[in-house]
Amino acid sequence: MVIPCLNEAGSIEACVRDAWKALTDGGYAGEVIVVDNDSDDASAELAEAAGAHVVHEYRRGYGSAYLAGFAAAQGEYIVMADADLTYDFSDIPRFIEQLRDGGQLVVGDRMDNIQPGVMPWLQR
Repeated sequence: MVIPCLNEAGSIEACVRDAWKALTDGGYAGEVIVVDNDSDDASAELAEAAGAHVVHEYRRGYGSAYLAGFAAAQGEYIVMADADLTYDFSDIPRFIEQLRDGGQLVVGDRMDNIQPGVMPWLQR
């Protein structure tokens, strides 16, 4: 699991806990990697305290954070999610099963979990 993170101190601990719970409940060995993208809050420390392997990527940007996380990942499959609690981490086992069944790419839809005003229309 790779989670890019920029100033998400309010949600990163819950994301890490939810990711670990999904892996454990699904019976999967795995890792939760949080890529701290030069946060100026306590995101990295909170993620580490929650059990994540924290990678620091000082070049800001979503792409840079993901590339650093991919480079650190050691599993057979990589599941990606944001650190803002808009993903349902309990879906992780469904993603993994699709990959094990031969899927090369599995894409989820988080729009049902988006609260009004959180994501501007142009980013949808």
